[in-house]
Amino acid sequence: MVNEARHDFSDRVAVVTGGAQGIGLAVAKRLLAGGARVAIWDMDAPEMARAAAALGAGEHLLTRLCDQSTWDDVQAAAMATEAAFGRIDILVNNAGIAGPAAPVASYDLAAWRQVIDIDLTGVFHCCRAVVPGMIARNFGRIANVSSVAGKEGNPNAAAYSAAKAGVLALTKSLGKELAGYDIAVNALTPSPAKTRILEQLTPEQVAYMLGKVPRGRFVAVEEAASMIAFMVSDENSFTTGATFDLSGGRTTY
Repeated sequence: MVNEARHDFSDRVAVVTGGAQGIGLAVAKRLLAGGARVAIWDMDAPEMARAAAALGAGEHLLTRLCDQSTWDDVQAAAMATEAAFGRIDILVNNAGIAGPAAPVASYDLAAWRQVIDIDLTGVFHCCRAVVPGMIARNFGRIANVSSVAGKEGNPNAAAYSAAKAGVLALTKSLGKELAGYDIAVNALTPSPAKTRILEQLTPEQVAYMLGKVPRGRFVAVEEAASMIAFMVSDENSFTTGATFDLSGGRTTY
């Protein structure tokens, strides 16, 4: 059962990328419940509208169309969020795509670029946009949602695995850069959750990944949101540049 204890996010402003569904939506809900004002950056306008209606957060919620693979989009989203809420204290980099299932020898070149651009460069863009303000205020919390694939590599998913491994390295690098401030930068490596990203995978890929999880089940999005809530809370004032494992026992490092 998911622990429903809430961290205090009163007077905090959070950005959740890919927050219209799945883990991102669960995180947005958790942060709003803790008193935060939340901006959802997502590419899916209909899903964002449904999410906003479901969350019912009124003026505490901002939705913004954003293609994080494009620096101009991210910069505009950050400016709109700061105009609405005054600043950005928390960034949850959750948005991502799986890409096609194919071996490296025949992997589509355009698909490779798209996965890297969204899953890795997009995370860099979002960090680059919000970090200067965090430094100026000497406070910030960044949670980068990577994947167990970034640790182990999944067959026929080289682009996704490489991008998620890159997110882990980016997290370590940025965590060290910002260690002299009250800014924590950490990553999460979940095993598969029942989200729409599974629709981008073949049944064989899903079975392979689930078969690797000793718990024998998918992680619940609420479980991911619970761990992320701690990662971006004031209580997490020491750990930075680290990886929080949420793989159901698949990885123990």
